[in-house]
Amino acid sequence: MVEFSLLVTALMFGGTVLYAFGFAAFVFTALPADTASPLIRRAFPHFYLFVLGTSALAAAAAFFFDPLSATILGAIALTTVYARQILMPAINRATDEGAKSRFKKLHGFSVVITLVHIAAAGYVIVKIAGQA
Repeated sequence: MVEFSLLVTALMFGGTVLYAFGFAAFVFTALPADTASPLIRRAFPHFYLFVLGTSALAAAAAFFFDPLSATILGAIALTTVYARQILMPAINRATDEGAKSRFKKLHGFSVVITLVHIAAAGYVIVKIAGQA
């Protein structure tokens, strides 16, 4: 279970870093804004499902040997539900309404959540790796 939880957490960590710093940035530099924005909007629900699924699975596996790591991974899963179901639609509404200030604030909050997820997953990886 230790190795499985470690691998799934590492998958979530790597996927999140790649999406946040690779894919999203690439799309906005490679495509015009009127094409990039709808593409990113369609991709984010899938990204959040990936983070939700991997963090929940890793939490369930870690539950058997490391309650703290399981709690951290569970918190990532729960905050991902919030980001996907509440925050993302609010960001989309702000974009659709042309509310640039509200968009910047909400988007900034989503970035903070993602950075916290990355840091938390990194912590869990190091913690679990010491047990493997």
